[in-house]
Amino acid sequence: MNIDSSVINSVNGTDAGKVNLSPSQSQEMRDSFMTLLITQLQNQDPLNPMDNAEMTSQLAQINTVSGIEQLNDTLNGITQQMDAGRALQAAGLIDKAVLVPGNNVMVSSDADNGSYATPFGIELDEPAEQVIVTVTSQSGEVVYTRELGPVKAGVESFSWGGLNNDGTAVPAGAYNVNFRAVDAEGELLESRALNYALVQGVSPGNGGSDVRLDLGAVYGQVALDQIKQIL
Repeated sequence: MNIDSSVINSVNGTDAGKVNLSPSQSQEMRDSFMTLLITQLQNQDPLNPMDNAEMTSQLAQINTVSGIEQLNDTLNGITQQMDAGRALQAAGLIDKAVLVPGNNVMVSSDADNGSYATPFGIELDEPAEQVIVTVTSQSGEVVYTRELGPVKAGVESFSWGGLNNDGTAVPAGAYNVNFRAVDAEGELLESRALNYALVQGVSPGNGGSDVRLDLGAVYGQVALDQIKQIL
């Protein structure tokens, strides 16, 4: 005589159409299972004892439930530690300058320091033989262009003095930067422009699992993985 498989399924929480048991329910079912198993062993027919393989299988199944619950507890603990680490890492970026996806360049000027433009960058999946950068005004007028030469795969940052190709300072304000990258055969490569931003704060998100960085009113909030380079 063997313990009915429905008991095992109940312990494992695998009955069709039923939700997995809570930890307290699972413990209660395991206790009942062990009581049934001991009772069965005490009252089994000596001439027709319980099959060893069957008993081992049933014990293995009940132990699997405990193992899975312990594994889940361990994974939850690791996840919480990782979330705390991400939040701590993000907090260390406050007041740091970073590059994030975008093509904005801000130009400012004063009498003492002249023109100043915020840095910008490019992200490439593969190395480029030639990269050309073009800066345009909000109306689309080209104010600056330059050949940057070969650029490695990954993220590269660049600076611009806020001057046009004639060496004249451009008016203060917002500009856009665009790239054209080609390989050794002249084939166009995919590239992504990156713009400068200053991390002003950190939002832990939902339970710390979705850390967001506050980049101010212009750029809003971005995920931690949107930070391509720390300047």
